[in-house]
Amino acid sequence: MKKFNIRKVLDGLTAAAAASASSSSSSSQQPGQRPADSDIVESLCSEHFQLCKTVRHGFPYQPSAMAFDPVQKILAIGTQSGSLRLFGRPGVECYCQHDSFAGVIQLQFLINEGALVSALADDTLHLWNLRQKRPAILHSLKFNKERITFCHLPFQSKWLYVGTERGNVHIVNVESFTLSGYVIMWNKAIELSSKSHPGLIVHISDNPMDEGKLLIGFESGTLVLWDLKSKKGEYRYSYDEAIHSVAWHHEGKQFVCSHSDGSLTVWNVRSPIKPAQIITPHAKQPKDGKKPESCKPILKVEYRTCKSGDPFIIFSGGLSYDTVGRRPCLTVMHGKSTAVLEMDYPIVDFLTLCETPYASDFQDPFAVVVLLEKDLVVVDLGQNGYPIFENPYPLDIHESPVTCCEYFADCPVDLIPALYYVGAKQKRQGYSKKEWPINGGNWGLGTQSYPEIIITGHADGSLKFWDASAITLQVLYKMKTSKVFEKSRNKEEKPFTDIVDEDPYAIQIISWCPESRMLCVAGVSAHVIVYKFSKQEVTTEVIQMLEIRLHYEINDLESPETDQTPTVGISCQGSNSQTANSQSHPSTSSTSSDGLRDNVPCLKIRSTPLKQAAGYQAEVVIQLVWVNGEPPQQITSLAVNSSYGLLVFGNCNGIAMVDYIQKTILLNLGTIELYGSNDPYQRQPKSPRKARQASGGLCDINESSTVLDDHCKSPTSGSASSCNSEDDQKLPNFIEKVKIKSRKLSKIVVSDIAKMSRKLSLPTELKPDLELGVESKNRAQGINHHLEKRQLKNHGWNVKDNSFSRSRSSSVTSIDKESREAITALHFSETYTRKADTCTSPCLWVGTTLGTVLVIVLNLPPGGEQRLTQPVIVSPSGTILRLKGAMLRMAFLDTTGSLIHPAHDPWKEPNIQEEKDEKDKCRKLRPVSVSPSSSQEISETQYAVICSEKQAKVISLPSQNCVYKHNITETSFVLRADIVGLNGSTCLACFCANGHIMTFSLPSLRPLLDVNYLPLTDMRIARTFCFTNNGQALYLVSPTEIQRITYSQGTCENLQEMLGELFTPVETPDAPNRGFFKGLFGGGAQSLDREELFGESVAGKASRSLAQHIPGTGGIEGVKGAASGVAGELARARIALDERGQKLSELEERTAAMLYSADNFSKHAHEMMLKCKDKKWYQF
Repeated sequence: MKKFNIRKVLDGLTAAAAASASSSSSSSQQPGQRPADSDIVESLCSEHFQLCKTVRHGFPYQPSAMAFDPVQKILAIGTQSGSLRLFGRPGVECYCQHDSFAGVIQLQFLINEGALVSALADDTLHLWNLRQKRPAILHSLKFNKERITFCHLPFQSKWLYVGTERGNVHIVNVESFTLSGYVIMWNKAIELSSKSHPGLIVHISDNPMDEGKLLIGFESGTLVLWDLKSKKGEYRYSYDEAIHSVAWHHEGKQFVCSHSDGSLTVWNVRSPIKPAQIITPHAKQPKDGKKPESCKPILKVEYRTCKSGDPFIIFSGGLSYDTVGRRPCLTVMHGKSTAVLEMDYPIVDFLTLCETPYASDFQDPFAVVVLLEKDLVVVDLGQNGYPIFENPYPLDIHESPVTCCEYFADCPVDLIPALYYVGAKQKRQGYSKKEWPINGGNWGLGTQSYPEIIITGHADGSLKFWDASAITLQVLYKMKTSKVFEKSRNKEEKPFTDIVDEDPYAIQIISWCPESRMLCVAGVSAHVIVYKFSKQEVTTEVIQMLEIRLHYEINDLESPETDQTPTVGISCQGSNSQTANSQSHPSTSSTSSDGLRDNVPCLKIRSTPLKQAAGYQAEVVIQLVWVNGEPPQQITSLAVNSSYGLLVFGNCNGIAMVDYIQKTILLNLGTIELYGSNDPYQRQPKSPRKARQASGGLCDINESSTVLDDHCKSPTSGSASSCNSEDDQKLPNFIEKVKIKSRKLSKIVVSDIAKMSRKLSLPTELKPDLELGVESKNRAQGINHHLEKRQLKNHGWNVKDNSFSRSRSSSVTSIDKESREAITALHFSETYTRKADTCTSPCLWVGTTLGTVLVIVLNLPPGGEQRLTQPVIVSPSGTILRLKGAMLRMAFLDTTGSLIHPAHDPWKEPNIQEEKDEKDKCRKLRPVSVSPSSSQEISETQYAVICSEKQAKVISLPSQNCVYKHNITETSFVLRADIVGLNGSTCLACFCANGHIMTFSLPSLRPLLDVNYLPLTDMRIARTFCFTNNGQALYLVSPTEIQRITYSQGTCENLQEMLGELFTPVETPDAPNRGFFKGLFGGGAQSLDREELFGESVAGKASRSLAQHIPGTGGIEGVKGAASGVAGELARARIALDERGQKLSELEERTAAMLYSADNFSKHAHEMMLKCKDKKWYQF
């Protein structure tokens, strides 16, 4: 801890040295020291923080395998990246990851045993224990000499058959995960039936009626029925086409094979010479009896029988080659009917769900689970038309690629029911009426009671609201922002989407006020839409639209004289729509005098009436227009405030503010104009920009670095206000002029100031050329030249000091090669705007890429009718703060350290007249912009927390002294920063590009947590990472999945209870009854003592070099799970012993009865013998 600096005491004693003193004192202030004017007791400490993953939502990215436990009713999906997702009943999900990240090629459940075997592409087998809430690997087996191609685990068996690329079959004991010495070699299996190698093994299964007969399918088209006891091939079947899959009839007398030519062959077990039947379901049958034409391969087939009715033959693929452009299909053949079910994506795998787990019984299939590349579909086989089940899992996050997301914890309690109410009306019809068939597991005990909402923005312009409470995820409401625009009638026509090549409606930024339910979104085509929430359906005749001409140029610099600042020339242009007559069509002047596109928006507003359903309804649309052949730059910062009725946004050309109540544009300025004459930076000449921008980066999976630069840059807004009164030339300082005139109450003066503070409310073509061009340009040059040096001196800025220039390592938001200063952060608040202020007032804080914070004062008219008629006065305050690196986040604390939330209005139904009148009355009664939590009247001091991508500062207001400063990172840069609440206190949470997640106490900026969690490997993470209250955070871990994490110690401790249980004790169904005659004549399923056959005593030991056993890392919970598993086994063994004892006692009674009857019979026989002993033959 450094010694107390006397300069800090002097800070504030002299007004002249205030700026320099604050700079020196802040540099010496260490995190954790408390300044003299701070009495805030910080309750957060490092023990309150711990980082861990909680749950993963969404569809498994790049799925590759699937398995189902028919007794536990659990579904498992493996992916190409080695992850596992397990699904039970809705709300019961689990995510696991193999350490090797090798792709999963096959999954096999140990049915009703709480275990799963996974086979990976790196030739490793893993045994997962599912009897614990977080499954863990118990055993692994790595094959060294052969590659695994297929696995089969018979029901209620502990011996796993493993087929390899060489054509051999190995047998693994799943209890010890060791190899048996019993091996089926490919040459012994085929013997002389083939002269060449039969290829890799594509199928292994045992005969449903005889466990001692193993059917082995080779890729070349050869099948062998192997007798396990005699160790030789009993039958061999051969076909010309390659085999893809095999399925048995439950009686074990027939099986069906699918082939690469789109054919199905049905074989009788005892007739290996030729197939009993050959079917090519989708081929055109020739009339002359020739062989049908070849079709696409049938990749998988299943043969399921029914007790009453015809069997089902279900397969994927097999379509004719001439069906170009046809979607992937699943074919269901039932009796004489054939149904072709088209899918939206390619089929990865499918499984039939049956009533029994026994292969030797009638299966009676009732559903088909179809795993697609980007979806999971369950088809109901029991209803006509085969409808699909409504999927209760949140697997449609990626329905359109996610471009941005926001996370809100501790929302108002009435918000989720309201969103569910409007979302319930959107539900599709035509689903199966049956319950979802995958319903295993049990829910966890949710200890988190606060509402959580996630909003995802998508590439097609849609938004989805999700209920994320208690680590679950359920969609509440969907909306499409593209409805307000005209759509092209055909794909080739693209007259209104010139900025991007595709996805012109993609959402980039979401600004949402949960309390007032106001929603504002910014899209990739430089458009902003304001939405209000209503439970009533309305029809909007004309969609209100505002067009903004946001553009500025910087002329070439002249060589400045010694000790002089360079003269900067600014060309400022702007156009506003009329306040009352809001436009519904683009401006008529579409080209400038030199033939370039000019004053035309990128999207055309819908011209016909729009029917808006209950939910979010468009209030006003704002679009930036083309300027002299240059497209509008994408919007990069956005904020909305329901209490003020204001919306503000910025891009790399400027900043604009809109009054969405009056539908007027209040502010349209370049960043340089926000400085006035206080610009401390040397501007470079404008660099040429391309007329088109890349459209990628928002939804591409592998974004390039060039796309990365364009789409994650901070916004810069710039375009100077055109001044039209003679007083502007008389007054040297525009800021001072606005200060003086804002105090006058005359309506004429108010109107005049409104004109000066915002762009004229006239279309561009009606403005005089002189005003838009030369006059405003010369005026701006004159003002800057006259005052720039004096203002810089007064404010203590050193123009030569470039210490705050951004690091070139910041590739995400770098603007080193450009002269434009971007707007990166916007925050409405009621705070002190100047040092001399004695009370708070509504204002807007603006942050830029150069680390500058500027304050804009908002002069709001009274509520009621005056709010609808009188203009809002917007004026720069002159307050400038600076940090190192681009600005990211701003917030305000009161004297107790509590977060001051921006002012907001409570939500009222906007489409009922009584509600409107009551809302207006409410506006009249209460002062505008009073936040219930701010308590500005009592507090004399506030703290502004400002965070850039390099450092954070806490500024005391109104003195504007830096009381705390902390350099977050030197070698990297912060991607996301949020001021969040945790355990009743407030902290700053940051995510850096080097993967570190850090938290800092407020206001002292004491480091509380620093974990190297996730390096930035994809722009998707930077675009979607966000923190929220109560220690929650999330990011898009893949194009289809959301990963939620927590940095709260309390949540980490309670996570185990909150997670659901996958395994629940369930009785295994009874085996099928063989019947009297089958039992009498030896029919029915034949059992096999595999232990005797494959055990070490008979088969011997396998070669050690063939495979290596690797013990699992189940952890303490694995031990607990294993212990519970042992307890369960002991209980089952006890029950089995009781049953055995009962049966033995019954047998003993029967034996005693038989002995008694035998004695009686013997006695009667002896009596008969004595009676007949002396009689002659003729006496009988």
